[in-house]
Amino acid sequence: MSYKKTEEYDKTATASLLENYKNIISGIGEDLNRDGLLKTPERAAKAMQFLTQGYELDAEKILKSALFPEEYSEMVIVKDIEVYSMCEHHILPFFGKAHVAYIPNGNVVGLSKIPRIVDVFARRLQVQERLTHQILNCIQDTLNPLGAAVVIEARHMCMMMRGIEKQNSITTTSAFTGEFKNVETRNEFLKLLFSDRI
Repeated sequence: MSYKKTEEYDKTATASLLENYKNIISGIGEDLNRDGLLKTPERAAKAMQFLTQGYELDAEKILKSALFPEEYSEMVIVKDIEVYSMCEHHILPFFGKAHVAYIPNGNVVGLSKIPRIVDVFARRLQVQERLTHQILNCIQDTLNPLGAAVVIEARHMCMMMRGIEKQNSITTTSAFTGEFKNVETRNEFLKLLFSDRI
């Protein structure tokens, strides 16, 4: 049997969103009966559900599914995790990279779970500042590490496509707990993170 990827959508939510997208499209003066737009409301309804699927996921449960006892107590960094989210102020994308670190305290977590929890919180209507803290708090509360750190660098389409229209601006947010509050530990993390830029 060959592998097949399927996507499932809530039929009630799809029907409701579809009608709303019809109103939006006709509201901007477009013809819903034009060939190119016939299936657009349905596609947009499904896309919005996909882009906000994080509301249905449990980040803590994901982390706990891959906890392993381990005496390793040095810094673990997963960097350059792709982030795609939606700005809650304009419903426009922002995208970039997340860098996540923690210092184990008796347990390590499967490495793939860290990008997964980034996606859990990114796939919601967001602001970058909250996203940074949600990832950090989830790691700290679930893994109980000696410390955790999150840095996110992102470009916001609400700044690039509209408003100020600045194409090269990058927003950086950071948050730290535990050992990462110490200047020496935080500097080691940042050095490892950005050594290729120095």
